[in-house]
Amino acid sequence: MAPEAAPRPTRAELRVAAREQSRAQRRDAAKAATRTALLRVALPSVAALGVAAAAAVTVQGQAEQQRAQAAGRIPEQTAAAGAADNAQAVQAAQQALASGGGAQASRGDARQPLTGTQGGADPAGQPAAQVTTTDQAPPERPRIAMPVAQHGLGEVFGAAGTHWSKRHTGIDFPVDGGSAVMAVTDGTVRTQWNPSYGYMTILKMADGTEAWYCHLRSYKIRKGTVKAGDVIAFVGSSGNSTGPHLHFEIRPADGGAPVDPLPWFLAQGLDPR
Repeated sequence: MAPEAAPRPTRAELRVAAREQSRAQRRDAAKAATRTALLRVALPSVAALGVAAAAAVTVQGQAEQQRAQAAGRIPEQTAAAGAADNAQAVQAAQQALASGGGAQASRGDARQPLTGTQGGADPAGQPAAQVTTTDQAPPERPRIAMPVAQHGLGEVFGAAGTHWSKRHTGIDFPVDGGSAVMAVTDGTVRTQWNPSYGYMTILKMADGTEAWYCHLRSYKIRKGTVKAGDVIAFVGSSGNSTGPHLHFEIRPADGGAPVDPLPWFLAQGLDPR
């Protein structure tokens, strides 16, 4: 006996089956589109993570090598360790790319902290050189100075002549008019006029000894405290004088007669001759 033929589906059943098949096709298409979008986002991120990780390991390996050199380690061993770490990072990145999946890498993962030199150190890890300066002491001020810059004497102490009522009471420096006259030591100065000495400056020293500068043209300091070597006046030919020169005397503190200035200069290590 022949088998019974299966009943033919009705039109309503065919429409229902067609709708179910269309829905299934749309669901499959949506799933495929979602997987494609995820791969497009995840794969570049994983690739960037692999490159950043490789760069970080490379820089870290260089820093480790520099520290190893400073600590006396063997450079070849440090370089080999850095190369091994680099190879592992690259291999991990390749495996992530080959798997085609995984969570999307974050921005924090792509920026690993790098080990490098900080401010105050050079690339070899050594402290930066510091520049030191040594303050130089100013040149020592002379304790005793010559009354004029030019050496050489004219009339000496005690010389006889028609220009003096007795004997010469000082030493003469035959220099040009306008030449600077200096304080021979620290002290205080005052100025005055004398018919014989002309314009004169009197320098009083700490022990009361006085130095007389005579026949001046003009003063630079009329009164006050001065230091050895300070310019106090200028050479002239005032008073009882036959030409420009500086007449220099030394008078004791007790007010006695003038003394020869030459031994005083020689005792101070100066020779005006």
